Amino acid sequence: MEKRFLNIHPDVLKLGMVSFLTDISSEAIFSVFSIFFTVIVGAPATLLGLVEGFSDFSASSLDYFAGWLSDKTGKRKNLAILGYGFSTLAKIILLIGSSVAALASFRIIERMGKSFRGPPRDAWLSAVAEESTRGYTFGVHKAMDKAGAILGPLLAYFLLLYLGTNRNTFQIIFIISVIGALLAVLVLALMKDRPGIPHERENIFKAWGTLSSPFKIFLIPACIFSLAYFSFGFLLLRAYTIGFAIKDVVLLYALFNISFVVISVPIGKLGDFIGRRYIIILGYLTYLIMSLGFIFAKEKWEIIVLFLLFGIFYSIDEAQSKAFIADLEKDRRATAIGAYNFITGLIYLLASVIAGVLWVLNPIYAFIFAVLIAFLAMSVFTYLFRRIV
Repeated sequence: MEKRFLNIHPDVLKLGMVSFLTDISSEAIFSVFSIFFTVIVGAPATLLGLVEGFSDFSASSLDYFAGWLSDKTGKRKNLAILGYGFSTLAKIILLIGSSVAALASFRIIERMGKSFRGPPRDAWLSAVAEESTRGYTFGVHKAMDKAGAILGPLLAYFLLLYLGTNRNTFQIIFIISVIGALLAVLVLALMKDRPGIPHERENIFKAWGTLSSPFKIFLIPACIFSLAYFSFGFLLLRAYTIGFAIKDVVLLYALFNISFVVISVPIGKLGDFIGRRYIIILGYLTYLIMSLGFIFAKEKWEIIVLFLLFGIFYSIDEAQSKAFIADLEKDRRATAIGAYNFITGLIYLLASVIAGVLWVLNPIYAFIFAVLIAFLAMSVFTYLFRRIV
């Protein structure tokens, strides 16, 4: 019997440490990427929308394959290492060049590593978590994940504050990020593997047919909602246009992650107590209110409140949706999580392209679109969720 801390399996904390280091690395970059790409390098907002859309798709492009491969072979650790390692190699692109093409390539390629590591890691988490505390387990993992996402932007902020908003400062941020990513891979490599049960005769096309009906029902509102889910970079740009300085925009990114960390564990426990269906509805409603707020916000304090709301939503979307899928799909969890990420990722691509076009016409239009789609998704889920058992 392995010793437990915080009433969870030790693997949860170890995987949380891997995510913590990775997020220090990644979020230090992502917190400044949209500003660096458009303001420093000079790329247009329409191109940012296209790059972010492709990066969102890239972040889920390999999920279904990785999930299927993990369930087929029973492997978790080796596949996760490949994903984390690929993301680390992609970050080296930032050390080689900072042209529009190099930045776009990095953003898309790095997310492919995220796509490949996610399903085997989340299946690993599902396997060591009891159903009665699954929301809490995913909440703890994501809280550790986003704790790194607080430190990453803060690191970027202080470097920009003391060294100035010039290319050399950004280069220092990129170097530190690569070091953090390498440490994360090292921690994962030292962990003991927790293989699943292999399904060696199952091919990738037939795997879809083995997934449960309740999971497939959940995909309907999830896919609708994905149309409203445009890139976080647009929220940062909105804050910049309202009057936040570049370094302060980075602080907003850290604030969003603080909100995520603070709410993650309580939201997970609440889902374990009242049922994760209601938490999913709460996530849609929170996103709707946040998007509505961005339509009318004109003061800095309003933007701060909206970033706090976004942290609450993201905690639900990132952690509790995975816990909900693990409830619905008992056997092939890596495949289900991979399918969910892949399908919604395809729609994220379209969503960010739509947001980029609407942004050029008027930034408010992008948020109006998000409000309408989020309301539709919430209505469909409310109608269907009684059929999800």
